[in-house]
Amino acid sequence: MIILYWLLIVLMVVGIIGALVPGIPGASLILVSIFVWGAIDGFTKVWVALATALAVLLLSLGIDFLAAYWGGKQAGASNWGQMGAFIGLTLGFFGFLPALPFGGPLVGILIGPLLGAIIGEFLYRRDLELQPRIKLAAQAGVGIVVGNLVGRLIQGVLAIASVIVFVFTTWPPGVA
Repeated sequence: MIILYWLLIVLMVVGIIGALVPGIPGASLILVSIFVWGAIDGFTKVWVALATALAVLLLSLGIDFLAAYWGGKQAGASNWGQMGAFIGLTLGFFGFLPALPFGGPLVGILIGPLLGAIIGEFLYRRDLELQPRIKLAAQAGVGIVVGNLVGRLIQGVLAIASVIVFVFTTWPPGVA
């Protein structure tokens, strides 16, 4: 049983990495790991950790959307830039960015929102001349990406907290 406990801890560490890196399950992987341990242990000591992990999962979902939105709004992005970032993320995740034949989905997830936001904002700002239009589009794209990065860092901290709560509430006797 101790081996399974440590395997679940390792899976939770992968979940922490997933909270920081797009494309890898994060808080959901931690929640599933805690649930598995609870099912094995009879849900005797896991309720606090399970509630914490569920709260972290829900917060992470909200942070995903709000951080990018807030970052974009701070940089002056319109709804077109936000939608472009979402489309770019989707295309990048599935590897449909023709300019990126290398790196796979991870690079696409990082570059896609930036390119999508820039293109979306560029299309929205048709009333401006080329130079200010490019500047505003790039500024909006960078703002959305910075918002995403800040959101990922917050999710990473929440994921770490969730794992710490699990370890402190379920540490099995006899483990040194």
